[in-house]
Amino acid sequence: MRVQWILLLGILFALLVAVFAVINVEPVTVNFFFGRSEWPLILVILGSVFMGGMIIGSVGLFRIYVMQRKIKLLEKENERLRTETEGIDKIEGIEESNITSK
Repeated sequence: MRVQWILLLGILFALLVAVFAVINVEPVTVNFFFGRSEWPLILVILGSVFMGGMIIGSVGLFRIYVMQRKIKLLEKENERLRTETEGIDKIEGIEESNITSK
């Protein structure tokens, strides 16, 4: 259900940006470090939204990668502790059986 809401909000945001961009079609001057250029405002708006989406997507992918690595490390540590606990339980079981047999 959460994914559906996120998708719906994303579609609404994209529609809002598209309508806003289509309304603003007059040319604007874009200043670069090395010069100037005249571009339609619609391209500036859509390009900015696209670049922002790419940056946010990259940050999201990096966070997912870091979390997956952390999960793998924690799973390995969990398995190590589980085998260590099983070994201790076996040793305690042997000691208890020796005590009760005496």
